[in-house]
Amino acid sequence: MNRKQFIQGLGVGIVIPVLCQTYAHTAEVKPTDIKSIVTSLKQGGYVIVFRHGASNKNQVDTALNFSDITKQRLLSDKGRKECQQVGESFRKLGIPIGKIYTSMFNRAVETGKLIGSRDEVTATLDVTDSGSLATKEERDRRVQVLRTMVANMPAQGENTIIVTQKPNIVDAFGKEWSEVKEGEALIFKIDPSNKSTLVAHLQSSEWIAAAASK
Repeated sequence: MNRKQFIQGLGVGIVIPVLCQTYAHTAEVKPTDIKSIVTSLKQGGYVIVFRHGASNKNQVDTALNFSDITKQRLLSDKGRKECQQVGESFRKLGIPIGKIYTSMFNRAVETGKLIGSRDEVTATLDVTDSGSLATKEERDRRVQVLRTMVANMPAQGENTIIVTQKPNIVDAFGKEWSEVKEGEALIFKIDPSNKSTLVAHLQSSEWIAAAASK
């Protein structure tokens, strides 16, 4: 299975340490028609999973103290500008944003705020990179929670945004995403039975270009 193949259906369950998860067969993601995707997103009913924006490569996370950003890898100036432009693009394209969930690391929180053009985001351990410090049980729990969140229907006329980190995306959705880029977004369509289908994945530059051509 290559990177453009994916789990078509993700089961939904209650967010508890052990979840039952069901999957449908895989499906090929068709080449992205950005105009069509934007038209659909304007109606709501999608969950958009972002990897946080571009970050400073000369920084590393040295402690799991989420309130101390001096010990974290932060968004670079380029990443901050791109996230702000993506947020402006969403507004220009008329894409409604509902709930925003982020990792507790500052680079993810800042990404969510800039894309959502708001200060109110929900930072949660459930989509935070657990790294090597978490037990296997905790890593597995976070995998199941992310899959469940992706299968939850947003409020009517809205789209949910989740900003997480590369390990979470790979753990939850497969090694095909091991090359997911900073700022890249996976777009899931949610049906009334709370099943999700990956319909596209876009880079930050593609949102910006779509808005510029409007």
